[in-house]
Amino acid sequence: MKTTTGQKLKIGIFTAIGLLILFAAVFLIGSQKNLFSSTYKLNGVFKNVGGLQVGNNVRLAGINVGVVDGISILTDTSVRVDLTLNSHYKEFVKTDAKLSIGSDGLIGDKLITISPGGPNTTEMAKEGQKLETVPPFDTDKLIAKGSKIIDNLSILSGDLSEIVAKVNGGKGSIGRLLNNDKMAKDMEHTVNEAKNTMTSVKATTGTLNEDLKAAQNNFLLKGFFNKKKKAEQKRQDSIKKAQKAQEAASDTTTKKKRKGFLGLGGKSN
Repeated sequence: MKTTTGQKLKIGIFTAIGLLILFAAVFLIGSQKNLFSSTYKLNGVFKNVGGLQVGNNVRLAGINVGVVDGISILTDTSVRVDLTLNSHYKEFVKTDAKLSIGSDGLIGDKLITISPGGPNTTEMAKEGQKLETVPPFDTDKLIAKGSKIIDNLSILSGDLSEIVAKVNGGKGSIGRLLNNDKMAKDMEHTVNEAKNTMTSVKATTGTLNEDLKAAQNNFLLKGFFNKKKKAEQKRQDSIKKAQKAQEAASDTTTKKKRKGFLGLGGKSN
């Protein structure tokens, strides 16, 4: 069967479209991986790369400026990450810039973020320079802590449910108090009796005060109360006399000291 001219034309068109798609894909991938531009390399050492992979993006101020070129384990506590950056952005990466590991969105791929250095730094990072790194946020630890908190809340919720069930069932002191009408009435009766007792005490105290005043005015006991009043007055007078005598003795002593001091002063002259 011979191939017609139309068929050859179709085959040529499909072949040309396929080649264009291939070239476009190569160009797109090469642009993202900086295959067709001048590049330079930097590196940093992390304790944990947190799922970072070779080929992930490197960003500066939110712009893709390079890719992760290599990841190698140095020791059990350090991992080296090699970066290939576009030389077009070299002037913006200073010697005191810092590397950190972030995410492309909330649950996207990991990437390297370059934080700019201080405003007074003018020296650019050189080829192969090792930059300072910032430890990545450990999401595994956060998830573990969150799980533990949820477990504790679940246990607490279960305990509270059990307590509420016991209270509703009339178990325990609070449950009996809330569900037992007799106990509530007994407590109310006790409170009322306490109030009545306090009222009686106040009334009795008032009566005693009145009886005492009446006793003081009674002619049979009036002499007794007057005698006690005179004894108290006498005791107060004795205390006042003792205080005056002490003050007088203190004044006398002070005067003698002054005379003695003046006498010594006159002899010295």
